[in-house]
Amino acid sequence: MSEEMEGDQASQSSYTTYMAEGEQLYHKGEYNKAKDSFTAALLLQPNEKICLIARSKCFLKLGDPESALKDAETSLETDQDFFKGLYQKAEALYAMGDFEFALVHYHRGNKLRPEFQGFRLGIQKAQEAIENSVGTPSSVKLENKPDMQFVSRQEENKKAKQKAQVKAQKKETKQQKKVDHARSQRTERQLLGELFNDKEYLESLLKDEALLKGNTRNRVTLQDLINNGIHYLDTRTDFWRQQKPIYARERDRKIMQQKWKRDKNKSSNQYILKSLEDIDQLLSSGKAEASCKKAQQVLKTTEQWTTKDVPNKEELIGSLYSCIGNAQMDMGQIEAALQNHKKDLDIANKHELMEAKSRALDNIGRVYARVGRFKEAIEAWEEKIPLANSSLEKTWLYHEIGRCYLELDQTTEAKDYGEKSQQEADVTEDIEWQLNSSVLVAQAEVKLKDYKSAVINFEKALERARLLLNKDAEQAILNALEDAKRGIEEQLNLDCNDNDDSNIR
Repeated sequence: MSEEMEGDQASQSSYTTYMAEGEQLYHKGEYNKAKDSFTAALLLQPNEKICLIARSKCFLKLGDPESALKDAETSLETDQDFFKGLYQKAEALYAMGDFEFALVHYHRGNKLRPEFQGFRLGIQKAQEAIENSVGTPSSVKLENKPDMQFVSRQEENKKAKQKAQVKAQKKETKQQKKVDHARSQRTERQLLGELFNDKEYLESLLKDEALLKGNTRNRVTLQDLINNGIHYLDTRTDFWRQQKPIYARERDRKIMQQKWKRDKNKSSNQYILKSLEDIDQLLSSGKAEASCKKAQQVLKTTEQWTTKDVPNKEELIGSLYSCIGNAQMDMGQIEAALQNHKKDLDIANKHELMEAKSRALDNIGRVYARVGRFKEAIEAWEEKIPLANSSLEKTWLYHEIGRCYLELDQTTEAKDYGEKSQQEADVTEDIEWQLNSSVLVAQAEVKLKDYKSAVINFEKALERARLLLNKDAEQAILNALEDAKRGIEEQLNLDCNDNDDSNIR
């Protein structure tokens, strides 16, 4: 063995020893000694992210948040999405009293890793710290906080809502606008889940001029960071609006109705038909909680029946689990929704019910995508592909898979699925899905720096938006089209500069 290899092994061994020693000391509460051990480890391997975070934690315990921040920022130099580094940076900023910047970094980390509870707790404590330190801004109305820790705040919100309703009744001329706004907010809340509260809070901070004025760190303004966060959440809202094709739910209901209409004389079948219609009607009218309770009641009744009463008992039970999951999804009860859709899938697999399996995979994918678990969403939806029966179903299925790949920055796969969606949309001659698929392909091409192709697809999408008289989509596409055209110009300028350099040589 060469001396160089022996030296590397010794260095690695010493690094591991220092790390283990530091972790033991940290858990014993001997933070100063632990810091010294981590420092010794970093002398051997200066860019080890885990060691930097470990020492940063020691600095925080020792009351030195500035040094903690420095280590956290160093851990992010090679990987801006290192979630432990983001969390530690937010914690250091919070300890320094920079609650607003801490809040924004908690949000950024939560966007990347929504399953890590530290970010959610950080958001809560940073929001409370801002309110306690500067007072609740006059323009800020912290409403709709669902967490159980904030029961008192919920009561205040209820009172605020009641006052708003009284005012709305007094101003009949403005009542319809307020109703429309409330509907829009309810839809947005359902689509974003817990993220709705984050968006609402960030928007309220933008209204407080005193808070934003001159508030900068490393030449980045707090206002810019907040706007970036809101833009991300707006993008998510637009995505999920497209991700709920109503026809799929209607199709499932019609299939179930057909099965039980074959024998109208049975009282059980009449009960099933009426119940399914009620469950679906409640959910369609925005009464998700009532729909969920109704489905749970019918499920209890159905479980007591025999297969003589209902030959398709297991299929009906699976369908009811699906109904419960859909209602819970609209209520923002994501984990419960996922469990019920998985029960639907288990029954479908056990009894080889292909239509039910397709439905369950569709819903499971949607739940995963809702919370940012795009890889799991893709797995569920790709398993569903062979079960898709129509071009319309394949259109939105390919689109959703492609959109998830785009969120994961797997751009080539996103483009491939976008093009598949385009092909199926052309077969169905569905203008809205032709628009959606063209936008997806164009966005992927922009990331791939294939600006010429992106311009062609944005122009296709623009034509569809105008046919649909969709002004919002038209304006958004025009903006994206201009960006793509600028990309072409920049490429041409780079090519010219390269040619000039070669001629000089």
